[in-house]
This record gives sequence, C-alpha cells and structure tokens, in this order.
Amino acid sequence: MLSIPRLSLADARRLIEGAAGKARDIGVPMCIAVTDESGNLIAFERMDGAKILSVTLAQNKAMTAAIARKPTADYNANCIPGNLTFGIHTALEGRFSVMGGGLPVFEGEQVVGAIGLSSGTPEQDIACAEAGLAHYRNGG
Repeated sequence: MLSIPRLSLADARRLIEGAAGKARDIGVPMCIAVTDESGNLIAFERMDGAKILSVTLAQNKAMTAAIARKPTADYNANCIPGNLTFGIHTALEGRFSVMGGGLPVFEGEQVVGAIGLSSGTPEQDIACAEAGLAHYRNGG
C-alpha cells in the first residue's frame, strides 16, 4: 500500500491566509488556489474584486506547479518558438500554465501540493504565492 503525503485542508487555508495577506498589503485582490500533489483542488478563495478570468488561471497555475513539481514561471522563459519546451502550454487541453504565480509546496524532497495565484501581474502573483508559502512554513 502506498502512503502519499499531501496538504490538509488546514494547510491549504494557512497558505491562502498568507497569500491573501500579501495581496491586501499590495492592494491587489487575488484568486488563490491550493491543490494536492496531483493537482486536484483542495481550497480556493476569490477575494472581492479579483478578476473573473483569474478563477480558472489560479487553479491551472496550482495544478501545473503540483504536477510539474516546479514553479510555473520556470516554463515561461523556455516556452518560446524554437525551444524544445514550446508547445507545453497546450498540454492538458490548455490547462498547463506557463505564467508566473504557481509554486509547488515541498516537504523535504516530496511535493505535497501547490499554490496558484492570479489577478495581478506575474510578479505580484509570484510575490503573493511566496508569502503564502512563508506563512505556511512559519506555522501561520
């Protein structure tokens, strides 16, 4: 039998709390998604005023970071015509995100989930995702 470590609902809420706090600090309402290690949604929050398109984008960023086991922004720099990575953004019926804002959550070497944010610039989305991770690591 396999034993698979994954984020709990309480963990997901802690990630969202940290990310939402940063979003309030910078004045950008965000959509915040947290997935398990397989990219399945655990928790989601749409802050008042967050963009409608960002509902799906945040979830796709979290899913991508979980299954790829690396930040979504890592793909952005390489997903250009002529590079071997170009075209990956069409994977999973276009759900594979190459926009910054998705980060995996590690426990040691193991990915246990991911967080994805959308509604700001990619830099703002990344900063809020990083704040969520920091809040989670510091125990909320």
